[in-house]
Amino acid sequence: MKSVSALIAVLMFAFGSTGTAASISILFIGNSFLYGTGSAVRFYRSATVTDLNDEGIGGVPALFKSFTQQAGLDYDVALETRGGSGLDFHLANKLDVIGARGWDTVVMHGFSLLDAQKPRDPAKLVATTKQMADVLRGKNPNVAIYTMATWARADHVYPAKGAWTGETIETMARDIRAAYDKAAGPAGVKAVIPVGEAWTRAMQAGVADANPYDGIEAGKLNLWTYDSYHASTAGYYLEALVIFGSVTGRDPRSLGEAECSGFELGLSRAEVSALQQIAFDQLGSTVTAAPKVTAKPVTAERCAAR
Repeated sequence: MKSVSALIAVLMFAFGSTGTAASISILFIGNSFLYGTGSAVRFYRSATVTDLNDEGIGGVPALFKSFTQQAGLDYDVALETRGGSGLDFHLANKLDVIGARGWDTVVMHGFSLLDAQKPRDPAKLVATTKQMADVLRGKNPNVAIYTMATWARADHVYPAKGAWTGETIETMARDIRAAYDKAAGPAGVKAVIPVGEAWTRAMQAGVADANPYDGIEAGKLNLWTYDSYHASTAGYYLEALVIFGSVTGRDPRSLGEAECSGFELGLSRAEVSALQQIAFDQLGSTVTAAPKVTAKPVTAERCAAR
């Protein structure tokens, strides 16, 4: 009798009082690289996510929400973002909202140069990743924490006074990834999401142009926006695809070329398909191949109804 009661309790917790499966809560912590500066992604579908700062941001978290909806997954998505900041800012100023509840999953990242005051130095990222992980586990010991290795900044590679001047986009992306790998162990991070490496792969595969300062080759995407620092719509879309695959374990290609967010943001079917393939190739065996979510034609009516 006790075992039956225990089973009922577990089922009630898992499915909630309504009898439907409980949604997975996920929090995104970061800066403009998450909220979408320089593109239409910034305020995209903001009503579908919870901006803990009440700034009306949709951003990459809203793209993630859209992908999961189309895949038949139920995620309760929230974000806490501040432009130009690293995790040190969120630790010093935002623990009241971050720690207001326990989260099932968290995706977070630091400043794009690793340290605003000491570019290329990973020490602050390592320390603050561990500190934030401790805060999050204080609310939910079982929280799944992901960190996101961000993309290389063209404005710090090609101009004369960049932190990686004279080196390559690939070198900066590798250095950023190495810093996140160094931070992951002490913090008990579940996985480092390889966004920067996916950007590099897109350039190597001829999907994207590697140097916006010498013009964009015909037929290639510019993953950066006008400042060669933040992402374009295509760049944020690729970021969201890699996060989607990393967190859910789903093949990004399963969303299909008729995926709604790409359509709503003005990407062509060929561009959507190419970026999904890049995300899959980067994630490799960490995702499970899956059939297409939908074979239906992409229309404004179908996408609005999701």
